[in-house]
Amino acid sequence: MSSNQKEKRKPSITVAYFFDTINKNHDIKLRRLNHVDEEKRLIFERDLHRPGLALAGFTNLFTHKRVQILGNTETRFLNHLDEHKRKEAFENLVRFKMPCIILTSKNKLPDDLLNMATKAGIPVYSTFHSSTKTTYIVTDFLDDEFSRTQHCHGSMVDVYGVGVLIIGQSGIGKSEIVLDLVERGQGLVADDVVVISRKGESMTLQAKRHHNIDHFMEIRGLGIVDVKANFGIRAIREVKDVQVVVELQEWNSEIGYERLGLDMKSTKILDVEVPLVQLPIFPGKNITAIIEVVALNCLLKKYSNYVPAEALSERIKKAINNDNTPVHIHG
Repeated sequence: MSSNQKEKRKPSITVAYFFDTINKNHDIKLRRLNHVDEEKRLIFERDLHRPGLALAGFTNLFTHKRVQILGNTETRFLNHLDEHKRKEAFENLVRFKMPCIILTSKNKLPDDLLNMATKAGIPVYSTFHSSTKTTYIVTDFLDDEFSRTQHCHGSMVDVYGVGVLIIGQSGIGKSEIVLDLVERGQGLVADDVVVISRKGESMTLQAKRHHNIDHFMEIRGLGIVDVKANFGIRAIREVKDVQVVVELQEWNSEIGYERLGLDMKSTKILDVEVPLVQLPIFPGKNITAIIEVVALNCLLKKYSNYVPAEALSERIKKAINNDNTPVHIHG
């Protein structure tokens, strides 16, 4: 991929953004239990923490910069203490500048403890989900927010279920080819700007469109096309894994293009190797059909480990061996 497509990573998000966005996009139903300035609280990492040891007084290894989860164990521990010791235990938490506290399984804090959190400026939320479910939802959300991302100039299409990233120099015809693919029943993920992300150490790359461009396309000579309005909701995909990159190139007779497909190329995106197919284009060449075949070849290789070039090569070798078989003449 081009070196000018820089990798990005969010350094932090505000708790206000966290609360609004996760409630909008996930079935977690966080509810505010107090009112503090959530813009002043920042989340720096994806990992969560259950502060059982900190409540018991051991704070040497307390990772207070993480979102704190208080489940049945923590709240029952607090409830079994007398009022003085309960306040003392909770003080072990709120003296640290943590992002926020989430109470799971409909657990509640006594008013005196909630007031302590409010005085310290710590947002406190509750959810009906269990601690396990809450941890899964919040971690998945934060994983997306803090994932490594890269903005790529190109187009992303779902072709027969295969995520195809189409790249090439400006004006080479990427959008026109994508529009033709959509008209043939394939799905548009993104055009012009593709947002690619990699979660943690996963080797999977996910692509989605930029929120400003959404499902609009610019076609030179025609103008702006609303793919969703013209072709319906079935022509749109929200997100897709990047499984193959197709690079469109202007035809150059001096370049020795791949003809058999035995020497498979690859490219790196966010340190992940992705198969690369370089297609020279010239007038009259049906690039749309070729990209569909690229996707079908990916499916063949994935599900049956079948590579047409290898099959043809093996067939030719057998034919050559048969032709060279010595002839025995019996007297």
